[in-house]
Order: sequence, then structure tokens, then C-alpha cells
Amino acid sequence: MAAELFPTTKLVPSTSASSSTSIQQYQQQNLTNNNTTHTAQGGCSWQGLFPTIRERNSVMFNNEMMADVHFVVGPPGGTQRVPGHKYVLAVGSSVFHAMFYGELAEDQDEIRIPDVEPPSFLAMLKYIYCDEIDLCADTVLATLYAAKKYIVPHLARACVNFLETSLSAKNACVLLSQSCLFEEPDLTQRCWEVIDAQAELALRSEGFCDIDTQTLESILRRETLNAKEMVVFEAALNWAEAECQRQDLTPTIENKRLVLGKAIYLIRIPTMVLEDFANGAAQSGVLTLNETNDIFLWYTAANKPELLFCTKPRKGLAPQRCHRFQSCAYRSNQWRYRGRCDSIQFAVDKRVFIAGFGLYGSSCGSAEYSAKIELKRQGVPMAQRIIKYFSDGSSSTFPVFFDYPVQIEPDTFYTASVVLDGNELSYFGQEGMTEVQCGKVTFQFQCSSDSTNGTGVQGGQIPELIFYA
Repeated sequence: MAAELFPTTKLVPSTSASSSTSIQQYQQQNLTNNNTTHTAQGGCSWQGLFPTIRERNSVMFNNEMMADVHFVVGPPGGTQRVPGHKYVLAVGSSVFHAMFYGELAEDQDEIRIPDVEPPSFLAMLKYIYCDEIDLCADTVLATLYAAKKYIVPHLARACVNFLETSLSAKNACVLLSQSCLFEEPDLTQRCWEVIDAQAELALRSEGFCDIDTQTLESILRRETLNAKEMVVFEAALNWAEAECQRQDLTPTIENKRLVLGKAIYLIRIPTMVLEDFANGAAQSGVLTLNETNDIFLWYTAANKPELLFCTKPRKGLAPQRCHRFQSCAYRSNQWRYRGRCDSIQFAVDKRVFIAGFGLYGSSCGSAEYSAKIELKRQGVPMAQRIIKYFSDGSSSTFPVFFDYPVQIEPDTFYTASVVLDGNELSYFGQEGMTEVQCGKVTFQFQCSSDSTNGTGVQGGQIPELIFYA
């Protein structure tokens, strides 16, 4: 699952590429020739090959040469024997220092570590020996666990930074669970930001079904989830089916209700649209007959029954608007639309989620427009939608939304585009700004080469970006 949830990335090692390569080549040759004993006895002056203590230390990584301790790492059936050097390990970790040189130190030649995966343990040792941070999607969570267990704070911080960079709606729920386990409040907050803004994507992700019961309840309890309650209900049922499998239960309706327990009442079923309730939740079989009847009465009766379910809709997130023009105007010969593209590039200084655009409408009375809106990063489409909107002839902006909010990373330029079809003449923006401060987010704008209808920084269409922060 981890390989699907996180993109593979390597952090730049602190040693130079040439030095790192030469060390690796030496270690490979050493292992191939099986001459570590000969080397240790002075048959080769390997120390003279590397000018710095860090490079010489790196030769000892995962090397039997002068090893004075061994670790048997991994669960039964999947162990790996790893050589170590007590002094190097003690310098890199206070836990290893206590283990080898503390008052309660035990003289053990072999130490079993069943709760850490071998690749993650080796990633931690590589940092301790080589001062290199080498993280990838498959092992980052397990490496964070190892770094926390052996109190290697800089490696743990690098793992958290990797996870924050990789954070998306696909893995936010899993990371939320792990961030609470590892007591990483900053990562927890970043996860909530993604889950709130892209709630429907997060709830429909495979990772949502992998979370523990406590995390499930915290998500279902969330006031700011930006999702329809029917989506929340369906996600809870998907989680219940996965939980049945984890508990070796047949995923029947009764067992799904059993594993959900009191969490079912955190779903705000009475706030669903009546049609969603009648065609979905009411016929799911998860609710009892009395619960179904009482909820129907809640919708229709003047004297409403008391319910165990929360009847207050979630607040969701309030969208913010970044307006980039200081004024707007109209003229008798513009702004015209003949299938050409209006486009602008923008960047932000912190992660936001673009929900849609605010567009100008007709300057000649009320009119309907068809809009093809698009968001791209480095030329690659991230979201597209064809949508119609009605303008009332005023100079107001009219919102158009993507199907789901799109995650925007800081310090990268994105392209917002629209192709309009409708009334030939519309309002257009003037006195555009290259930088706009919206709350805690700073937007920067620059002209786009995709713009073939005249829109740029100084004037044109796409006056607003609608976003969640």
C-alpha cells in the first residue's frame, strides 16, 4: 500500500556524489573479493583512499570489518543479520549509547530487533554512518518509527518533511493515523488541512479503509469536512467492510454495523438530502427499522423525534477569493470570445486548494456562458471541467468550480485557463497586481504563453481564484 500512497523520492545526500560513488564501489569490491579480513590485517591501506573521517566512517556501514555487535532485524521469517560498530552507533544515537555504554549496558554480541523492518533499520544506520538521508516511499514510515525508537531526531525530521511533501488526498488519512501515533502535531495539522479541503477524495481513497477505529471516529466527528454526508456514509461502510476482513468476519450488514459500533452515530445522516437518504442510507440495511422510521419523521413531521444522530450540518470550509484586479470595465468592442483561451499563471507561498475561478460575465444584459476551465502544472493538466454559468449583466464575478479542489504546492507556477463561449462582450479586469495577499497566503501572478485572447497580469479575464487554505 505504501508504494501506491507515496511517490518515490530520494533526498540529496550530504556527501558529494563522486565520494559516495567511490565508497559504494569500494564496498562492493570488498564484498565481491571477500577480502575484509585481509584488509583489516593491513593488506590494503584503504584508509588512504578517503580524505575525510566521514568517508572513512562510511566504509564501515553494513560492513563486517571490525564489527563488534550484530543485529538480527525483522520479524520471524524475514530477518536480516546486520553488522554494527558500537562506538559509531553510540555517537549517533543516545539509545545505542545507553545500550552499549550506559550503567545498565549488557555485553551482547547479537541483539534481536523484531519490530523494525531491515530496509528501514539500514536506512537509519546509513544516516548514522554516512550522514546520508536516503528515503523512499516503501520504507519512510518504518524509517520514521526506527528514528523515533532510537532517538535520531534529524532523521525523524527528514522523514516527516518527506511525508509532508508527499501528502495528498490519497494518503492523508493513513498519515493522520501515523502522525498521531508518532506524536507529530505539525504533520497532523497538514493532514487535517488536506482531509478538510479534499474530503470527498480522501474519504474515497483506498487509504481511508486502512485507518484504525480511533482515526475513523476523529474524521467522522470533524466539523470542517468539505463533503456531502452521503459520501461520508459510503466511506464508513467501505471502512467497515475492510475492518470485517481484518477481524476475520464475514462482511455482512450485521457485522458492518457491529464493527462500526457507536461511530455510526457520528455520521450526520439526518443532514443528507432526502433523496440521498431514501435511495441510499435508508436501503443500506445498516440502520435499524426504528432508526429509519425516526429519520423519515425527522425530515417530514412537525413534531420531530429525538435522534442519536447529529442533526446539525457540518460547517465545512469557507472558500476564500483572491481578486487580482483593482477595477473592471467594458467597452463596445471587447472583451470578445471566439474559442480563444484566457490564461494566467500563479504561484503561492503555502499549500492551498484551488476550488475554482471567479469569471466576469456579460456587459450587455443577462447571458449564459459555457466555460471550459483547466488547471495545469508545468503543462500537465491537473483538473478540467466544462460548466455553464449565468451572468446577470452586472460587473460582479461569477464562480465556476472544479469537481474537486486541486492541491497546489508552494513556490511552483500553475496555469489557470478558461475558454468561454457566450455573449461576445463582457466585463474585463484592469490594473492587475503581480502580488496579492489573501489572509496568510501570498499569490504571485505572471503572464501565460497559453493566453491567446489577451488576458495577462494587467488585465483580462479570470479575475479571481477561489481556494481553501
